[in-house]
Amino acid sequence: MAFELPKLPYAFDALEPYIDAKTMEIHHDKHHAGYTSNLNKAIEGTELDGLSIEEVLQKGSDKAAVRNNGGGYYNHKLFWEIMGPNGGGQPSGELAEAINKSFGSFDKFKEEFSNAAKTRFGSGWAWLIKQNDGSLAVCSTPNQDNNLMPNTACAGKPILCLDVWEHAYYLNYQNRRPDYVEAFFHVINWNKVEELYKG
Repeated sequence: MAFELPKLPYAFDALEPYIDAKTMEIHHDKHHAGYTSNLNKAIEGTELDGLSIEEVLQKGSDKAAVRNNGGGYYNHKLFWEIMGPNGGGQPSGELAEAINKSFGSFDKFKEEFSNAAKTRFGSGWAWLIKQNDGSLAVCSTPNQDNNLMPNTACAGKPILCLDVWEHAYYLNYQNRRPDYVEAFFHVINWNKVEELYKG
């Protein structure tokens, strides 16, 4: 069964002024749609056809087309979910406790996550992941790699991600990636992130 492009859970302009409508439209309807289509072509008729996206990433990431497009499909799907029009602020509850335990404070976490995003050379992603022992860690991956793939920078369950490919921000921020990273913290849907943490 082919993967389908997930619908954006809010309007293109819902994250303005932090992420503009035109960027969201192109990012979702062109880039994410392209990854989805190319992923389906890469797995059609193979042993990966019919598996979940998580299984595809774990078993097929040695194939470049599967790694790049499968990662692009999964990463963007998560990216849309962990943002929202009423986002921002700080997490609460169990997630806030886990962040404080793993990083010392929310501000320390924000600094570490922002640095991971700002210092990723070229294209890639910044991640907050839940490790097997329940602790949290921050890292970044190149291109469309993620933490579910074998032999990535840090293994674990992704619960928060930030796309730092230029297509994610260049229309509005040009080469000012740090401004885009700061803006991202105004649209994080912490309720969703906590749901992923607890799930």
